[in-house]
Amino acid sequence: MKRLILCDARLPYPVKFKLSVYGEVIEIQTDDLTYSAISGHPDVFCCQVGDVLVVSPTLPEKYTSKFTEKGIKWIYGSKPTGMTYPESAGYNAVVTDKFLIHNLLLTDSLIKTTAGKRKQINVKQGYTRCNLLAMPGDVFITSDTGIFKALVHEGYDVLNVDPEGIVLEGFPNGFIGGVCGVEGDKVFIAGSLSKYKEGGKIREFLSCYALTPVELYDGELIDGGSILFI
Repeated sequence: MKRLILCDARLPYPVKFKLSVYGEVIEIQTDDLTYSAISGHPDVFCCQVGDVLVVSPTLPEKYTSKFTEKGIKWIYGSKPTGMTYPESAGYNAVVTDKFLIHNLLLTDSLIKTTAGKRKQINVKQGYTRCNLLAMPGDVFITSDTGIFKALVHEGYDVLNVDPEGIVLEGFPNGFIGGVCGVEGDKVFIAGSLSKYKEGGKIREFLSCYALTPVELYDGELIDGGSILFI
């Protein structure tokens, strides 16, 4: 069965077309559920916790029906995604096999419950998933200094990059986690690393861990609220 790939409907057509080679692309688009810049961002409505997808109760039923149709394990979280921050950040956590990383004051309670005995790492940044890409081998890329320091303190290899130059409509910049998705040893990137001033650093870092960048179109990096493979 083909994987489902969740992405913002507003990403450029070439990005979505190239993703379609790897799975069935589900384009997220909502109205009046949160502010416009993030209204299509998968990572403000969904959080992957192992093989369970924790979903905001406000995510339209047409998406949850697709999850059910494809046999994906999913549950509703306890609170809706709000119109403004911090209520918009409850699902924007990063959960790995070992960790739950988030501003734990904001994390939806069902994410915490589903995460079980994973170590909880508290950071100030509520939009953790937007700012942090977790990859195989417990290596990370972030565009947030606080997250960088927290993970280095835990003893992990983390590349810290400047978010300047990452596009998020309506804001001075977006964030690196929101540009990317991971499937196996591939790191999918909504844009071209050659169009980003720290693209060379990212390419070198991925190479050190035998991870392959898949650049999805020849343009600036776009923060689309993550590319989620489920």
